[in-house]
Amino acid sequence: MSTTQSIDITCILHNIEGGDDHASEQLLPLVYRELRQQAAYQMVKEKPGHTLQPTALVHEAYLRLLGDADQHWKNRRHFFAAAAEAMRRILVENARRKQRQRHGGEWKRVDLAGLDVAVTAEDGQLLIVNEALAKLEKEDPESAELIKLRFFVGLPNIQAAKILNMSERTAKRNWAYARAWLFEEITRNK
Repeated sequence: MSTTQSIDITCILHNIEGGDDHASEQLLPLVYRELRQQAAYQMVKEKPGHTLQPTALVHEAYLRLLGDADQHWKNRRHFFAAAAEAMRRILVENARRKQRQRHGGEWKRVDLAGLDVAVTAEDGQLLIVNEALAKLEKEDPESAELIKLRFFVGLPNIQAAKILNMSERTAKRNWAYARAWLFEEITRNK
């Protein structure tokens, strides 16, 4: 994404916050492609037969973002972080719904040792990771945001670092810390 386009997104976000009804129509074409790529990347990692499609995930996340009248975005980073959070919540809600229907709420163990990027976990594992992530968010919000962008959206480290305005080295360090923290939290609560 070019610097000009990044500035355009920030300006449009401020216009939306100011109540400009036409600004949201301008925003979607600018962010849709990137959101669609992130959703498609994530959905490739899902099990075959998954009922949620990338386009539906993007549209649902976008509707949630613009449907919240109290939502205020500071900049492009804040918007994409909110989009990652919306996608995470949609996938978690979908996993909970499917688990209730098919699995009777049974919990399964999750092994984070081989975890690198994007969601590849079964529904039960996704819920366990989500609970641990909620605890991490209270202790280290920056690392939790990085996990959301890497694990749920499937962004490579360099892109996640850029969105979070941190160096790639800091992102690597936070990624290693957050993975270890999540592993300990999940292991402790099994």
